[in-house]
Amino acid sequence: MKVYDCLLKELKAAYAKSGNNVAVSYSSMARYSTRPYVSDTHGGRFVQNYANKTGRAYGAYENAGTLPEGTVLAKDSFSVSGGGKVAIGPLFIMEKMRAGFNSDSGDWRYTMIMPNGSVFGTTKGKGADSVEFCIGCHMSVTPDQDSIMLLPEEYRVR
Repeated sequence: MKVYDCLLKELKAAYAKSGNNVAVSYSSMARYSTRPYVSDTHGGRFVQNYANKTGRAYGAYENAGTLPEGTVLAKDSFSVSGGGKVAIGPLFIMEKMRAGFNSDSGDWRYTMIMPNGSVFGTTKGKGADSVEFCIGCHMSVTPDQDSIMLLPEEYRVR
């Protein structure tokens, strides 16, 4: 989708306003989606999936197993209205923390950064209640998926 290529610079600039290290650098991580796809679990927005080097096993999808501490996953997002207007959506971040960080989240820290650069919430941080729904949704997948929602097969980088 060419819209994403045109929008990427704007996405990066918007999220970088947060000062969050992942928001500043996520686009330099490996991308595991071949093109934007609609994620119903992320508000029906178009998303792209990224993972850092520590989390490269993410690319094994169902066979990824438990991802190691230091894994960072990110999904940038945008929407397109019926009239064709494009709008930047939030950046969704998952970071695998040390064992014991938060058993309720499988030791994942969730952060959502809004298009204006504000942090909507971070697990065990400011606005933690605002990202509790992330934990509930991600913890609903089978335990052998380590709380990872898998992207549809037709959009996976092989």
